Amino acid sequence: MSSKIFYGWRVVAACFVIASFAWGLGLFGSSVYLQAVTTARGWSVTQVSSAITVFLVTSAVVQRPLGRSIGVHGPRPALLAGAVSMVVSVVSIGLVDRPWQLYPCFVLLGVGWATLSTTGISATVAPWFERHQGRSITLAITGASLGAIVFVPLLIFVVSRWGLRDGLFGVGAIAAIVLLPLVSIVLRYRSPAELSLERDGDVPENDKVVRTAGTGIATPANRRRLIWSSTAAFSLVLLVQIGFIAHHVKLAEPLLGTVGAGLLVSATGVVTFVGRLYLAKVVDASPVRRLASQAMITQFAAMLAIAVYPSAPVLVLASLAYGFAIGHVTSLSPIVVRREFGSEEFGEVYGSAATVIQLSSSLGPAFVGYLRDVLGGYPEAFLVCAAVSAAGCAVLRLGGLAATRSVSGG
Repeated sequence: MSSKIFYGWRVVAACFVIASFAWGLGLFGSSVYLQAVTTARGWSVTQVSSAITVFLVTSAVVQRPLGRSIGVHGPRPALLAGAVSMVVSVVSIGLVDRPWQLYPCFVLLGVGWATLSTTGISATVAPWFERHQGRSITLAITGASLGAIVFVPLLIFVVSRWGLRDGLFGVGAIAAIVLLPLVSIVLRYRSPAELSLERDGDVPENDKVVRTAGTGIATPANRRRLIWSSTAAFSLVLLVQIGFIAHHVKLAEPLLGTVGAGLLVSATGVVTFVGRLYLAKVVDASPVRRLASQAMITQFAAMLAIAVYPSAPVLVLASLAYGFAIGHVTSLSPIVVRREFGSEEFGEVYGSAATVIQLSSSLGPAFVGYLRDVLGGYPEAFLVCAAVSAAGCAVLRLGGLAATRSVSGG
C-alpha cells in the first residue's frame, strides 16, 4: 500500500458515517416517527409506540446472529443488508395507511439499526487494531452523536416541509446514496492481513507475518465471570440510561419550561459528544472496567442529586454530568469485551452480550415511566434508578476482580 494512512482508519471513518445514519434514522429517529405518524395519520400514540417497541426487540434478537455472521463472512454482507433494510423501512413508514403496516416497517428498521450500530460497527473495526482498539471503536461510535445533532432536526424539517411520504422518501434516498457505496467500497477488506499488514498498520518483519497479540485475557477459568459481569452491568446501567434520555424533556419541562428543556437536552448531547472525544484520547492507556465504573459512578451521583435536590440549577449540572458519561457507557460496552476476549472471538461473544443488553435497555422508557407513576414523581423514581446504576457498577468491578483472582489462584 502506497498510502501513508493505514486503511483501518478509513474503516473507522466509514463506520463513523454509518453510525450517524444508524442512530439518526434508527434510535433517535423513532421519536420523530412517533410524532409525525400520529399527526399525519391520526393514529394513537399507543399504536405507534407498540411498533417502536417491536423495533427495539427486533434489534435485540438480531444481535447474536449478526455477530456470528460478521465473524464468518466479514462485515460487508451484513452491513449491506442492514443498509437496505434501513432505507426500505424509512421510506415505507411514509407510505403506510393502516396501523398494522407499521409493524413490518419497524421490524426492518430494527434489523437496520442492529446491523449498523454498536455490534456491527465494533465487529467491523475490531480486526484492524490492537494498540488503538479503544480509540478506534470510540471514534467510530462517536458518529452516533452526529446522528442526534443532524438527523433529528433534518427529519423534523423535511416532514414538516414536504410531508410524511415525500420527506421520508427523500431522507431514504440520501441514506441509500451514501451508505450503499460506502459499505460496498470501503468495507471490501475484512482485516489488515488482506493488505499484507498487521493490526494498527504494522508491517510484518522480514516478510514474515507476525501475529499481533489480540487474544485478550479470557481463559476457560474466568470467561464466564468476565462476560456475565459485563453483560449484567451494562444491561442495568443502560436500562436506566435509555430511560433517562426518553424522559429528559418531561423531567426538565416543569423546572425550565419547554424551550429551556429543549436547550438542556441539546446541551447534554453536546457534552456527550465531548465525552466521547475525551474517551477516545484516554481509553487505550486505561483499564477499561475502571473507566466504565467511573462513568457509572458519575451517573449514579447525577441521578441521586436530581432525586434529593430537585431544583433547576441541580438539574442542569446533573444533566451535563450525566451526559458526559453517556458516551462512555455506550462506547465502553463493546470495548470491554474486545479488550478481554480479543478480536477473534469478539463478534460472537459481543453479539450474545448485546442481545441481553439491548433487550434490557429497550425497557428503559417504560421502566422509568412505571416508577414515576407508582412512586409519585421523578425524584422518587430516580432514587431507584440511582440504586440500579450503583448495582451495575458493583457487578462490573466485582466481576473483573473475581475473574482476575480465578486466574492468579490457578
